[in-house]
Amino acid sequence: MRWPGRARATGTRLFVVYAVASLVPVVALGALLADGIRQDARDRGLELGRAQAAVVGEMVVAPALQGSDLTSGLSTQEMARLQRATDLAIFRGSVERLRLRDFDGSVLFSDDGVATPEVVAGGRPRTAADRAAEAAEMAGSAAFRVAASGDAHVTILDGDSAGIQVFQPVVGDASGRSVGVLEVVLPYAAIAAEVEEAKSRTYWRLGAGLAVLHLVLAGISWSSTRRLRRQAAESAHAALHDSLTGLPNRELFRKKAESAIRRSGGCAVVLVDLDRFKEVNDTLGHHAGDRLLREVARRLAATVRSGDTVARLGGDEFGLLLPGIADPADALYLVQRVSEELSAGLVLEGVPLTPEASFGIALHPADGDTLEELLTHADAAMYEGKRGTSAVVVYDRALTGAPSHHLSIQHDLRLAIERDELRLEYQPQVDLRTGRTATVEALVRWQHPTRGLLPPIEFLPAAEHTALMGPLTEWVVSRAAADCAAWTAAGRDWVVAVNVSARNLHEPDFGGTVALLAGQAGLRPGQMQIEVTETALPVDPDAAAAALATLAAYGFGTALDDFGVGYASLSHLRSLQLTEVKIDRAFVAGVAEAGEDRAVVAALIQLAHGLGLAVCAEGVETVEAAVWLQQVGCDRAQGYYFSRPVPWTELAPDGHWSPDRPATDSRTKVMT
Repeated sequence: MRWPGRARATGTRLFVVYAVASLVPVVALGALLADGIRQDARDRGLELGRAQAAVVGEMVVAPALQGSDLTSGLSTQEMARLQRATDLAIFRGSVERLRLRDFDGSVLFSDDGVATPEVVAGGRPRTAADRAAEAAEMAGSAAFRVAASGDAHVTILDGDSAGIQVFQPVVGDASGRSVGVLEVVLPYAAIAAEVEEAKSRTYWRLGAGLAVLHLVLAGISWSSTRRLRRQAAESAHAALHDSLTGLPNRELFRKKAESAIRRSGGCAVVLVDLDRFKEVNDTLGHHAGDRLLREVARRLAATVRSGDTVARLGGDEFGLLLPGIADPADALYLVQRVSEELSAGLVLEGVPLTPEASFGIALHPADGDTLEELLTHADAAMYEGKRGTSAVVVYDRALTGAPSHHLSIQHDLRLAIERDELRLEYQPQVDLRTGRTATVEALVRWQHPTRGLLPPIEFLPAAEHTALMGPLTEWVVSRAAADCAAWTAAGRDWVVAVNVSARNLHEPDFGGTVALLAGQAGLRPGQMQIEVTETALPVDPDAAAAALATLAAYGFGTALDDFGVGYASLSHLRSLQLTEVKIDRAFVAGVAEAGEDRAVVAALIQLAHGLGLAVCAEGVETVEAAVWLQQVGCDRAQGYYFSRPVPWTELAPDGHWSPDRPATDSRTKVMT
């Protein structure tokens, strides 16, 4: 797996995209600001031109006119004074061109002498037609009209005649009355240089500011992508590793094992199951159990070879993948060494312990071509080790002849589901306050074609540790929902209770699956109760709690079966989403007589009621037990005293019972 590398590559790409994306608005902002700076520079140049033209009009032209009115033209003396006044300005370059016009647009004075009232360019005498054409052209000029109306008009000329052209009214004396229009072209180079210098300084400042802004954005981007990379790596790691031990989980183990099988180089798949782990949980608590699991994980990982894989598959079950091993003797030698290292003594919570485990080994390709086959065979070998004298067992096909017949039963059970050989029987739970049947518990049976009707103990253990448990539970839920819909239509308001295994609680969206199957039968969630045994919770308490919470959220009732014989009575009961607890028959059997069982059952009832849970007593076989349970406040009871498991059509429709009218069905008195 290359999750960290993928995270780094993804983070780098994200950073580049983010940096480029952030650069676009920065550049756009820079362009916008630069355009504003250019416009400000142009406006400043125009203002400078307007100010200089005003100075020329007041200091040069007005004194030369001495208050004369231009309506009758300029006298020779006025022309001479204007020429003298403008020569110095022209010579110094502060003015490039100066012309004086009357309100008709005719040129009365020009600094260059080229266009005068008497001659035109080339020295040809100016005719009346020339004057009329010039006047008409100037009268059509917007700049001239603005100046003639008493305001100034400023323009920056482009091209070879670059400069600032100003049209402004000529005020001849202190009266403020304009007598004509002054056209001045000022040199723009000096103004442009000053403006350009200011603009350059502003550009540098702007560029530096935008660069800093982009660096800040890039820094934020880099920090964000690093954080995203880290989170992605952590998420990828968490998805494929066990949170308690840090080992690969079942999914990563499957990927690695399937990859080893495809390489066809031979490999060994080993299942490891701790012995008496439940005793550690029950005696020392779950904190000690977690410490033991972490120590077992450390020892397994430290003992195997560098290329081997150690995974936690769930609960106290681990898996080993040993690539390159196809010989049973080699596998046995390596796993026995692992077993010896694992069994070294340790002290846990002040108690000396010797960890022990059962190891089941299956080899590829000798024992199977698929991972499912190898896991099934390794599981069979492991359970053979638990029954035998050796902790390490290599799978042998002769194991199929063992008394448990696990492998053959698994095969036949898969076919039984497909052939509809399974059936459900129901046992009622009687409401001890009303005497009526409130709930019926679905119990699966197998009508085996050669062995007859088999009880659950004959086939459920073989399915518990395989993927077969999923389809089997789905069949039970679906059939129970259909039967519940049928008796509801017949007028019976019983809730149906269905047992599920610890393996079911680990399935993704198990609650959604149950809701879908119930909905397909037209059942409301409130008409079905899901029961899970208390002894199943140690496999993975968090997964069980999450699954029960999901079921409760859908509206299903949730019951804890075999209450009192497991570890969850006090430490986990408050955190589980439950509606009912069922007291195990081991305590109920003795309540007919005064003794410790009565004290235990009464305490369990009080505890459950204190937590807001209903209580059902299992294994009620006598009227005395039923009466006592009613007296101490037990809500419901079930057992052979009321009815043995039968098809739902054989259950009494009203299910009525009272202490003074014992059950009349003789079958309920029979113990089996």
